[in-house]
Amino acid sequence: MQHTRPESEAASPRDCGQSLKTESDRSRLALIAALVLVSVNLRPMLTGLGPVLDSIRDSLSLSGAVIGMLITLPVLCFGAFAPFVPRLLRFTSPERLVLIALGVLILGIGLRSLFGTTGLFLGTFVGGASISVIMVILPSIIKQQFPVQAGMMMGLYSTALCVGAAIAAGAAVPLESVLGGWRWSLAFWLFPVAAAMVVWVGHIPPAHRRAAGKHAQLPRLRGNKLAWQVTLLMGFQSSITYCVFGWLAVILIDRGLPPLTAGFVLSLTLAVQLISSPAAPWLATRGKDQRFTLLCLLGFTFTGLMMTFYAPISWVWVAGATMGLGLGGVFSIALALLVLRSPNAQVAAALSGMAQGVGYIIAATAPLLMGLLHEYTGSWDAVAVLFVVLVLISAYFALGAGRARYIEVEEK
Repeated sequence: MQHTRPESEAASPRDCGQSLKTESDRSRLALIAALVLVSVNLRPMLTGLGPVLDSIRDSLSLSGAVIGMLITLPVLCFGAFAPFVPRLLRFTSPERLVLIALGVLILGIGLRSLFGTTGLFLGTFVGGASISVIMVILPSIIKQQFPVQAGMMMGLYSTALCVGAAIAAGAAVPLESVLGGWRWSLAFWLFPVAAAMVVWVGHIPPAHRRAAGKHAQLPRLRGNKLAWQVTLLMGFQSSITYCVFGWLAVILIDRGLPPLTAGFVLSLTLAVQLISSPAAPWLATRGKDQRFTLLCLLGFTFTGLMMTFYAPISWVWVAGATMGLGLGGVFSIALALLVLRSPNAQVAAALSGMAQGVGYIIAATAPLLMGLLHEYTGSWDAVAVLFVVLVLISAYFALGAGRARYIEVEEK
């Protein structure tokens, strides 16, 4: 005789609970994968430029100062647009805002790749603005969706940034050779962005969820000392990072390396960040605060930078690896501080906008200043001094931002 399972047994509360938990776990894993894919696409527009700068300069007859402006422009966009991004959350959800920004990024990549000098600057401006939106919003999404694992998730986010940066730096010159020029090397990166858009669409929340959080008030942080310490740490350490993104390959070519080799050294510098980016926030959160870890990593950065300028050229791989470990770790912790110092998602959004707004405006001046210093002195010694100053200032603000405290929100 055939026995049938009672309906009450087939749909027991325990089974339903397990099913919901499994579905929730799958949803969270899918969101993590989507966050990683989006994050990977936020750096190729920057690091894919440096190895082909010589080709762009020769093709378009650009001066060193103009090249410096080109390197500076996206970072300046990060600073100019970031303070206004949290206000856009009044009109749409964070997830939908990320989707729109990815579409604008595709437009920017296309413009700068295919329309000469004007398109190069206009596309860089458009792409920089779109990346700014995404970089401000993602920490808020992480704080909201993963409040307990926020530090770990920010480490994963910064690691994904490093993956995209390393791949783009290493692939730039080979893509230029295979595809037939620097324009197509830059244009290639719109395809991964399009893939990220397709994946991200599945994580747009329903309209009623957006309406529920539409009128959330953002806190004021302009008078908060800790918020300023996090902001200025972000700014000065980013100054070092973006100078390396834009100028390391040029420095190494000037020291006698072939462009392909220089691109691979930059790629190595970015690739080793895959070690320090996830490890640094984990190590930093195991102690009483993040100050000691930050200072050690800034020491690695300083050592690698000085070796790049003054060590024998045969040591360039060691210099790149040492510098990369420091840069990746400091950047990862600086990003993690956006959520570690925030008691909730609203503060994380406000701090992210402030830190990346003011911070990247500071960072934007360094690559331009670096180009001007080299052009007017004719050597890299003045640039080396600039790096020393930037490392020392970063260390000063790390001592304040690295203390284990929450930002006290100013009531409206």
